[in-house]
Amino acid sequence: MKSLSIFRLSSLVLATLLTLSPLASAVRFIESNSLNPCQENSGFTATLFDVIFTPDNGSLAYNINGVSSITGNVIAELQVIAYGYTFFKQRVDPCANADLKQLCPMNPGQIVINSNFDFSPDLFKQIPAIAYGVPDLDGVVRIYINSTSTNASVACVEAELSNGKTVYQKGVGWATAVIAGLALLVSAVTSGLGHSNTAAHVAANALSLFGFFQAQAIIGMTSVELPPIVQSWTQNFQWSLGLIRVGFMQDIATWYQRSTGGTPSTLLSTLATTSVEVQKRSLPVAEKLIIRAYHELIKRANSAATTTTVVRGIKRVGFRAGIESTNIFLTGLAFFVAFVVVVAVSVALFKGFCELAVKAGWFKGDKFQDFRNGWRIVLKGILFRIVLIGFPQMCILCLWELTQRDSAAEVVLALFYFISMALALVWAALKVIRIAKRSVTMHKNPAYILYSDPTALNKWGFLYVQFRATAYYFILPVLCYILLKALFIAFAQTAPTIQAIALVIVEAGFLIAVCILRPWMDKKTNVFNISIAAINFVNAIFLLVFSNVFNQPGLATGIMGVIFALYNVIFATLLLIMVLISSVYAIASKNPDTRYQPMRDDRGSFIKSQSQLNTELDALGATARGDMRMPYKTRDLDDDDSFSSASVGKHHDAAGVPLPPSTSASNKVGLQGEPPRSPIDSSTPFIPSDGGPRHGPPSQYTNDSRGMYNSYNNSATFDPRSNNGSPAPRYDYQSYNRSESMQSNTGYRPQNNASPWQRGAGYDH
Repeated sequence: MKSLSIFRLSSLVLATLLTLSPLASAVRFIESNSLNPCQENSGFTATLFDVIFTPDNGSLAYNINGVSSITGNVIAELQVIAYGYTFFKQRVDPCANADLKQLCPMNPGQIVINSNFDFSPDLFKQIPAIAYGVPDLDGVVRIYINSTSTNASVACVEAELSNGKTVYQKGVGWATAVIAGLALLVSAVTSGLGHSNTAAHVAANALSLFGFFQAQAIIGMTSVELPPIVQSWTQNFQWSLGLIRVGFMQDIATWYQRSTGGTPSTLLSTLATTSVEVQKRSLPVAEKLIIRAYHELIKRANSAATTTTVVRGIKRVGFRAGIESTNIFLTGLAFFVAFVVVVAVSVALFKGFCELAVKAGWFKGDKFQDFRNGWRIVLKGILFRIVLIGFPQMCILCLWELTQRDSAAEVVLALFYFISMALALVWAALKVIRIAKRSVTMHKNPAYILYSDPTALNKWGFLYVQFRATAYYFILPVLCYILLKALFIAFAQTAPTIQAIALVIVEAGFLIAVCILRPWMDKKTNVFNISIAAINFVNAIFLLVFSNVFNQPGLATGIMGVIFALYNVIFATLLLIMVLISSVYAIASKNPDTRYQPMRDDRGSFIKSQSQLNTELDALGATARGDMRMPYKTRDLDDDDSFSSASVGKHHDAAGVPLPPSTSASNKVGLQGEPPRSPIDSSTPFIPSDGGPRHGPPSQYTNDSRGMYNSYNNSATFDPRSNNGSPAPRYDYQSYNRSESMQSNTGYRPQNNASPWQRGAGYDH
């Protein structure tokens, strides 16, 4: 009774949240539209079964057409089971009931029963009120027909119960898809407007939200026998893996399979003669034949033969979405390709619109200037980002297709898309690592080239902008994490326990890694993503319980199913609200970057473009980089020779602009231990070293404004505290004795001391 009370309390909380939506109904009822055998060699089968119980008038209406092979008098034993708990039992003698006289005795042949049955008020009290309100009711009515002469069971039939409420709602899928897509769109717009910090945060959170939706959908794709409410909840997110039913696309997929030598499935078109069974949890061996039927009202012809088909895992997801099992792969592939095409065309159209708007005077000339100048590079980066988003989807579906072999052409498509996407992402990740290592070698900071070069940022930034500069490599562990999950989901469809254990291990390893490394760009983003990893790990634990590896009672499984849906509903709602608020703020605010603190890796000072140098500090940064002296020029980062030792000796940055001298060992050729020279013109004293006023030059400032560049032996000296790529100049005051300074400071700062850029990137540890 204590466990039953806990179940009622948990169900009440979930029902209270969900009945506030359109799920709620004014009429209370419990119905069943399927009757399935629950023992081998059952002597009774139904070709039509339609039963509805309405507690408000206390009646049970039923319409049953069946075929019996039973002879003699029988006694029916009725059991009502909810969430694994049997809370009602009753024996019914057909000979003692006027409405069942035709079953006394039973004879082989056709049986037609169409009547109403009135229950006593005492029966209503035994049915918990929550049974009429909790969505996806996990209940069955099981009827054993026992012979009165032998007292042996001659037939067993089972009817699945439903109260008409479910958490699987198309509105939920549309709402989550719109918010995730809106966040990605907002990040692109804010990036084009120059708010790089805001764009990075919104994009990172949107990608994490999308990944969480895909993780929910993957839980539903496992072959573990899930409780009905878990199946329905995870079904809401199958759109994130491309499983969306569109009528004409199903026709095209069926045609393509036939034309390439495959045999399409006809399960959905033969429901009149096929009983579809969706497994939900393990029962004794004699009852494993049928667990639950999911289909609309099935009216079978009296003479029609019926067959039984069991669907689980990916096929279960496709069946509930109205997609034939042989069309699942092509459906996911078609939506991925269509999404890529739509995005590419949209970017090209937006480029044309921007040019038209500028010529017509609708926009200022500097509006989306960076996008208009390098829109092809931006388009490549967007397409790479889409490939990253679709990688979990295509990994699972392509690898699963290799086990199904729906047709030879589909197998070829699966291999092509899986290999090409995997190689493209791995190559891009390795490219980022090479660029970052070059940046560290040349400038002691991986963020320098990764963020100062617009080609690298726009093309490869999708792989590293969400991480801090020193965690540029973390995309490789993420890709391995996705691939491992896909392998077990695709290849272990016949081994649910292995799937559950593998997901627990993978999710635990990923959670430990992100908790230790904390690779994302700042504290808030780390908390956001670590929370998602923690929920994914808890979901894997629940999945392990659902696999019945602990042999727990059915009531425990039912309660945990309700709890699973409850905390995932709450967590998903919080994530959606957070992403929605950040997206709205990014669009509504004039300067959304003020909402976020500057990154510790100082990426903001590298990202600034020529069109955004509006402040003195921005101008100082541009002068230090040399941007004010040379026109904007991108560098081809796809050319590995561009980072050769010869080019390093030329001392140019990734944009083809002369860089300040670096203190790295590779750049000391010719200097022989001399301090690096500053590129900052001494005639423009942005930061005086004497601590005096910063609005003008010191009174002792010499007339020779270019003296520091004449030779290494002139009177200009450098601040020995600076050893970064742009050392701060020390101006030549009349009272300053350079020879004494050189004697007291035998060399400039040792190479291994951390500069401000190095400290910001985490090199001071």
